[in-house]
Amino acid sequence: MVTTHVDQARDRVAAEREAVVAKRSAIDEFVDRIEGISAKSSTSPSPLAGGAVRAGASGVLARGSTSADDGCAAVRSAFAETVRPHSVADHEEDEPLLETIRSELSDSIAVALAPTTDTSLSPELKQLIVSEASNRRAEATVFVRALDREADQLTTAASVVDEITGWIVETDERPLGDLGFDALAERHQTLAAHRDRCEALAADRQAFLQASTSEGAELGVSHDQLPSYCYAAFPIDHPVLVTAARLDDVCAECQRAVRAHLTRRG
Repeated sequence: MVTTHVDQARDRVAAEREAVVAKRSAIDEFVDRIEGISAKSSTSPSPLAGGAVRAGASGVLARGSTSADDGCAAVRSAFAETVRPHSVADHEEDEPLLETIRSELSDSIAVALAPTTDTSLSPELKQLIVSEASNRRAEATVFVRALDREADQLTTAASVVDEITGWIVETDERPLGDLGFDALAERHQTLAAHRDRCEALAADRQAFLQASTSEGAELGVSHDQLPSYCYAAFPIDHPVLVTAARLDDVCAECQRAVRAHLTRRG
């Protein structure tokens, strides 16, 4: 069997889907743990000085003592033990915890949870954390759906590619010189049909890349983002299109060889 970029892409997408599903489960666990942490009400919210907290942070920061930071410390611990390992897997593992919280949740949440911020976990802050984490979970769910559609695309492409490459390998075992005129003409016609399938495969792929997977009006994944995300480590970033083009070139070369024999026989 001939291994192509499409086969490698299928393995890559499967691994990426597994990672995203694991991260989604980690977010679920994080939210469950946050729900179980007690929040302290306060009538005196206090934004950080100097405007360090952006919109959304005012009203969620409650002034507190060192012992009042227990709730925030519990949130940081929960994040470190659940979401963080899945967030830094492809990055530097020594990335500061608050930097990871900032990238996964928001700047304001990271500031509010910082040990140097004299705040306690208020009900408002707790709800904001749960809301942002839930948004990340929803994004992960949509991305899993997009990866599923990508996997379906790759399965279809692999089927076409395997059929054509299998036919080429099988027919190449018999030299063209051993074929009569009718057999040569049939082979030429079959190669033309294979080239049409390569062209259709490329067209279907282009149409897929121009579409998107979405959930509602505000949450979606454009398919044209998938190649750069999934295949960044590949020598090529469009495995289906490149494979279809190269296979078409092989079929065209075979056609030229067959035509040369047909001409001599004619």
